[in-house]
Amino acid sequence: MAEPAGPFHVLRAGPDRFLCYCRPGGAVYVTDAMEVWAGDLGGCPAFGCRCPPEEHGAMLRAALGRGAAELSLGPGSATLRMPDEPRCPAVALAQLPAVEARSQLQALVFGMAGCIETLERRLEAAVETLASSCSPQKNTAQSQQLFLPDRSPRKNRAAGSALPAKRKVPGESLINPGFKSKKAPSGVNFEDS
Repeated sequence: MAEPAGPFHVLRAGPDRFLCYCRPGGAVYVTDAMEVWAGDLGGCPAFGCRCPPEEHGAMLRAALGRGAAELSLGPGSATLRMPDEPRCPAVALAQLPAVEARSQLQALVFGMAGCIETLERRLEAAVETLASSCSPQKNTAQSQQLFLPDRSPRKNRAAGSALPAKRKVPGESLINPGFKSKKAPSGVNFEDS
């Protein structure tokens, strides 16, 4: 199986969308899923390119990543322009014959399917790792604790302070803590009035 294509970038030319991608062999492809245009980055096929061939692919990938590449279509050919790159202003792309375009699209679809399958496996493994590192009982208890009030009286009383909770002394005033009542508590007498 051929090495996977990528990275993938969507280009617009008027109302149409095109998928642009590079192959490891130094070729760039543009497709609208019906036709395919291809160009070779290694032989410096660009218009007025003044950079080494090995830098040309890196500049094209960087321009595509920034969204700074423009596509223009002509009869039987296309041009991928990089206005921000004065040393490599454009790449000429030739339209592939139908048979070659079909095999290129087939390789692209199955290559993307392989990438998706790999990503799904990696995602499943990551989810399993996360699930096994957290016990379900702990997760349920923690999620319920967010919505339930705290039942610990010590934590509630001293929640706002860093001081330890002070014990209530019998006879101590609730309104003015630290002072003891002078007379013994005696309930309410309703008949005195």
